[in-house]
This record gives sequence, structure tokens and C-alpha cells, in this order.
Amino acid sequence: MRYLLKISQLVIPFGLLVAASLPANAVTLQEAIKDMLANNPDVQAARQEMLAREHEIRGAKAGYLPTLNAEAGIGREWTNSPTVNNVTLTREEAALRLRQTVYDGGATGDEVDRQKARYKSALFTAIDTQENAALRASQAYVNVLRHAELLALLKESLDEHQTIFDQMSLREQRGVGSQADVDQITVRLSLATSNFIAGKNNFLDALSQFQGLVGYIPDASLMSAPVGLVLPATLDESLNTAFAKHPTIKSATADVEAAEAQYEASKSKAHPKLTIEGDRTWNEDIDGIPGDNEDWVIALRLKYNLYNGGKDSARRKQTAELITKAKDVLRGAQWETEEGMRLSWYAYEATQQQLSHLERHVTSVEATKKAYVQQYDIGRRTLLDLLNTESELVRAKQTYTNTKFDQLYSQIRVLNSSGQLTETLGF
Repeated sequence: MRYLLKISQLVIPFGLLVAASLPANAVTLQEAIKDMLANNPDVQAARQEMLAREHEIRGAKAGYLPTLNAEAGIGREWTNSPTVNNVTLTREEAALRLRQTVYDGGATGDEVDRQKARYKSALFTAIDTQENAALRASQAYVNVLRHAELLALLKESLDEHQTIFDQMSLREQRGVGSQADVDQITVRLSLATSNFIAGKNNFLDALSQFQGLVGYIPDASLMSAPVGLVLPATLDESLNTAFAKHPTIKSATADVEAAEAQYEASKSKAHPKLTIEGDRTWNEDIDGIPGDNEDWVIALRLKYNLYNGGKDSARRKQTAELITKAKDVLRGAQWETEEGMRLSWYAYEATQQQLSHLERHVTSVEATKKAYVQQYDIGRRTLLDLLNTESELVRAKQTYTNTKFDQLYSQIRVLNSSGQLTETLGF
């Protein structure tokens, strides 16, 4: 009995400490993901990048609009010319200059297209970042549920061993039991206690991981597994959905579009640039001649580069290579997406098939345990038989519980692998 008291002193205060230290936060999976997305720095950074690129579209469209610049200047000017002999004056200048591009070889339109594609890429990157953050939050949520249920099983096992210990100790005191039985259950009680403490630690680890991702510790007793997750019917359907909707593939596709627009923009250098220019100047005391000097100029100007050392040709070749690179990245994204979907789907199918067998295993072991208890009461089974079947039942329930939550997480992985996790959960 002294050994039993030591175990009680260890377990009970520890359980009370844990219960007292955890605030009660009821939370669904959707709420946990929502809270995480609102504060996750990676998600916020991806969103800011998307917004920044949206502004770049507006900047590119400015090429369609005119520019208006004001200029002013003042300074000393010395002039010596055939008409002016060694004159120094204070030169004053002011001007307004208006420029409107009429034709630039399509450079502005191509740049707008490039920035739109870059925005799409950033948008889908933000969605992908959100998807992956939601997956991590889901995993943390599922692990809290998993370890809470496993801890309950270990507590049930500990209570069962405690009851048997009390019975064996009482039988031994009355002279109808043996010390060997007391020693045997004492060993098993010690192991059950150790397993309970390890399970409690695993549960606390799961809560800590959840807090690290979401920002608070939940009350596991108020959490529940999500239901009604709708998955594609077959692997082929899942792959088709992933190829059509996965944000990684969409982002890579947009990068190809951006590279193609950049290549088209590079070809504009081979075209002339035509602008309408209007200048209004107000000058005084310039070129050695005192007095006002004002101009109005409205002109159509053509600029055409005939040779610049092959720079434009090199730029076209560079951008062509960037298209090839972007397509390679897209192909790699498709491969990775297919691999991720296959792994997720195979895990989903395997756990789904395992569950029915494991459920039958638990039912069978429970029936065996019940029969062993009855046989032990009439002397046909030993205490060792009883303890062994109890241990087997705990292991069977643990395996079933782990597989059940593996199956739940595999469903979430399938949705994530197709890029549909947050959409399915209502985001």
C-alpha cells in the first residue's frame, strides 16, 4: 500500500495542476484556422506582396497617360558669340513640358500584361501559403484530439490496474490471495502509471504546438472532429481537381504568362517610339540677350534606335530563356502536386481500409477480456492472463484511435493536395 500511495501522490497533483493551468477555449477547426490566418506572419507577408503587385499594375498603366513636368532654374551665364560680345547676365528659366506616347511598339501594353500576370502569381502564392498554414493548424488540431483520446484510454487503463491492485491487496490481507499476484499487479500498475504520465506529456506537447500556431491553448473537451468533409470519389478525379485548381500550379502558370509578356515587351525595342510633345517656356536674360524669351512648341517626335551594340537582341534572348525556365518550374509544380496527391490519397485509402479491421480487433479483444474475467472468477484463468488481455485491449484501442485520427488527417491532406482545404472549410 505504501507503493500505491507514492503513485497517487505523483499522479493526482499532476492532473490537478494541468487542469488548473489550462483556460477553457471552445474552438472548432474552422475557428482555429481563422485565428491562425489572422495572425500568421507568412500569410500576412504573402498578402502584402499581392497588394504591392496590384499597385504595380496601376504603375504600368501610367504609360498610357501623358506626363506633365515643370522646370525652373536661375544662375549666372557668360556669353561670347558672333552676336554677343562677352556678356554676363543672370539667366532665369521656367517651363512646362507635356508628353503623350502615341506608339511605343506595344511596350506599355505588354508591361501591363506582365504586371497583371505577376499579380495573379502573387495572389495564388498567397492562397497556397494560406492552404499550407491551414494544413499545419489542422494537424495541430487533430493532434490535440488524438492525444486527448489516447490520454483518456491511458487513464482508463490506470484506473483498471488500480482497481485490480486494490482487489489483490485485499485478498492477500485476508489470506486468500498470494504475494506473487500482488507483486505482479504492482509491476503492471507501475507501468500503467508511467504510460499515463508519458501520455499526459504528449497531450501537453500537442496543446503547446497548437498554442504556438494558433495563439492560445484550447479546452480539448470542447473540441470536436470536423465532419462532412467532401472528397473526390477517385484518385483520378482528385488529380484532375489538383491540376485545375491547385494554387501552386496556378501561380506557376501565371509566372509563365509574365515571362511571355516580358518577352513581348523586349521586342518593342525594335520599333520606333512616337510621341506628341508640348512645351511652354518662360525665359529671361538668356544667351547674353537681356529681356524676355518665351516659346510655345507643339510637335510630333519620332525616336528610333538604329544600333545599341546588340543590347536589345541580348535582352530578347534572355527573356526567351526565362520563358523556358518558367515552364520548367510549372512542370515541376505539376509533378510535386501529383506526388503529394498520390501520397495523400494512398494514406486515405489505407487508413480507411484499416479502420474496419481494427474496430473488429477491438471488439474481439473486449469480448476476450470479458470472458477472461468470468473465467478468472471461477479459477480457470490466472491474474497474468487477465493483465495480458487488459494490456492487449489498451494497445488495440490505441492503434484504432491513432488510425482513426490518421484517417481524419489524411482527408485533410487530400483536400490540401488539391488546393481546396480552405475553400472546403468555408474560407
